[in-house]
Amino acid sequence: MKRETSTFDVPAQLAAMRRYARSLTRDDADAEDLVHDALLRAYERRGSFDAARGPAGNGLRGWLLSILHNVFVDGRRARRSEQRRIAQTMETASGAQPPAQEHHVRLAQVREAFMSLPEEQRAALHLVTIEGLGYAEAAAALGIPQGTLMSRLSRARAALRAIEDGAALAAPTHLRIVGGQDDPSR
Repeated sequence: MKRETSTFDVPAQLAAMRRYARSLTRDDADAEDLVHDALLRAYERRGSFDAARGPAGNGLRGWLLSILHNVFVDGRRARRSEQRRIAQTMETASGAQPPAQEHHVRLAQVREAFMSLPEEQRAALHLVTIEGLGYAEAAAALGIPQGTLMSRLSRARAALRAIEDGAALAAPTHLRIVGGQDDPSR
């Protein structure tokens, strides 16, 4: 009985792969990792192996060593690219930036001033300045005449300027109904 020899005898090529990997990496542990990665890639692409590319065993050896070399080059490129990204990140991060606390404190002050406005003024100011609606659109959204909207905006802006200048926000004045229940002369 004649014994068949496999054309895909990878274990017979391991010694050559390890020698070549050691010469590429100059480190035994890295060489083992490289051989492992190359064998994994060879297994994934075993359908692309052509046994007729050379004398028995040499076609497989050349194919495996070619894969090993390509895995090594790919890994080296990936490491260089990663080092470049890290260097760029370090350059970007090393620039001095002002402390964020001042910005947060200022933002909190603006938010507090905005929230201290009466509801009508706050709604008008929000629609026009934050949402970007035009006067007509904002007035329609609030269901008020455009002139009333503009008056509320003016009062809201004046109140915010007063707060900015250090003056305390005056308590909203209550309108008195003349001739009504609030009229003390009745």
